[in-house]
Amino acid sequence: MANRASAVSRRRPRTTVKRRTAAFLIGLACVAAIGYLASGLFEKGYRELALPLRHDDIIRQQARDKDLDPTLIAAVIYQESRFRPRESEAGAQGLMQILPSTAKYIAHKSGGTEFETGDLATPQINIAYGSWYLKYLLQTYDDDELTALAAYNAGEGRVNEWLAESGKDGGKIRDPDEIPFAETREYVKSVLAAREQYRSEYARELAL
Repeated sequence: MANRASAVSRRRPRTTVKRRTAAFLIGLACVAAIGYLASGLFEKGYRELALPLRHDDIIRQQARDKDLDPTLIAAVIYQESRFRPRESEAGAQGLMQILPSTAKYIAHKSGGTEFETGDLATPQINIAYGSWYLKYLLQTYDDDELTALAAYNAGEGRVNEWLAESGKDGGKIRDPDEIPFAETREYVKSVLAAREQYRSEYARELAL
């Protein structure tokens, strides 16, 4: 009996070690899983702060309806408002920062007979009107994105004056550095850079 008891006592530590090892490995697995989830949440949170995207369903819809690049719409919204609706000092409103006078023109041209300025606070209407205007500018400037974006920021009048004065009337802007207005020049560069980021980061959300 003494020998048997001695043998049992010698075997118990091995079982304990196995149990402790298993528990340790399970603990490591749990820590790794928590770390993975935490890093994923952190990465998602950081992305949403650094490069936010909201109303992607509306953006996709407007891109389809108006034959626009959804990442271009998203990039304009990002540059205009960072996806936080507000009213600028100049009175531009909503996600795509549309002036009430421009919105009334868009409503008239697009058949929005019941439009009211307060409607610009509604994401669906604001993005629809901003996308309409973006498409209109692209058509006006023969699909020249640089000139269209410059006009979105500075207005058609100023851009047309510059084109005429520079001898580019009817031509195209070949490089953002050709834009004489510093604010507009940086605006166009920022929109183009943001579009590349949206293409990289939100390909699934924007149905690329």
